[in-house]
This record gives sequence, structure tokens and C-alpha cells, in this order.
Amino acid sequence: MTTHEDATERRTGPLWWIGTVLSWVLLIGVVGVLLAAVVVPKVAGAQPYTILTQSMEPTYPPGTLVVVKPSEQLSVGSSITYQIRSGEPDVVTHRIIATGLDKDGARVYTTQGDNNPQPDPDVVEPGQIRGAVWYAIPYLGYVNNWLTGQTRTLVVGAGAALLFLYAAAQFVSAARDRRRTGRHAS
Repeated sequence: MTTHEDATERRTGPLWWIGTVLSWVLLIGVVGVLLAAVVVPKVAGAQPYTILTQSMEPTYPPGTLVVVKPSEQLSVGSSITYQIRSGEPDVVTHRIIATGLDKDGARVYTTQGDNNPQPDPDVVEPGQIRGAVWYAIPYLGYVNNWLTGQTRTLVVGAGAALLFLYAAAQFVSAARDRRRTGRHAS
């Protein structure tokens, strides 16, 4: 049978502190990633995309999550995400290297990947542009690609269940400690 002092030592010893600090760091890290990858883009009207090729290295290597926000102020040097062909879902993220006007006088953009030796063959019209890169998070794009459709539903459900079980275990542990403390106090 443990004494009140033993229980207190377990909650204040060096291993307890290390475990507590690591738990908080992990929790803050996970919350930070969720905020940066899901919440902030949703609130700001932005969209996350994953860089799949090496065309934007070293700025955005494959696996980088870029968060793209609609922008009216596009200029040479801006990294943009645009539809490869207007009306189709496939997109690419490249840098604007020149602007110009088409035969009707409408603005068009010439783009090129940072790692590509030549500009892209077709100009980009404003209607193709999803937005300018707002911010990027290396490696998180791999997770974003993996978490699609049914996988996302399963992972979110499992995460919620684990958090619920962790909270329940904490309540049970606290109640057990209060009972033990109550017995030793008399």
C-alpha cells in the first residue's frame, strides 16, 4: 500500500515533470499544426495545397503545404497557385516572372518554377489563379495528401476517441488520488 507521500512524490518527481513537459509540448505542437493547416486557412478564406514536384525547389520542396489566399495584388516575384487549364481541377504553384496583356488587352502572367530552366509554355489568365502563396509549412503536405476522404474521417474519429479516453483516465486518476488523500488525512 502506498502512502500519501509516495503519491505526492510520483506527481512531483523528475519523471513526472519530464512527462508533463513533453505532453504539453506535444499538445501545443499538434494544436499549432491544426491551427496553421486547417483553422487559419478556413477563417481567412484560404486554401491549402501540397507541392508534389521539384519545380519550386529550394523554396517549396515536394511535401510542402502551401496555403494560398486570393489576392488582387499580383506582381513579378509572387508565387501563385493556378489551374493548369481553365476549369479543370489540376493546379500548379509557380512564380510570376513577367506580366503582359493578351490580344484583347486583358492582364496575363508568365510563370516559371524556381527549379525549371524555362518559363511555362502557356500564359496564365486571372481566371485560372487560385491565389498567391500566403505561407508554407515544410513536410505537412505529405500529411495533407494522406488525410483525404475516408482516411480523414477515420483519423479525426480516432483522435477524438483518444482525447476522450485520455480525459476520462485523468478524471478517474484524480478521483482515486482524492480518495487516497482523504483516507490518509484522518
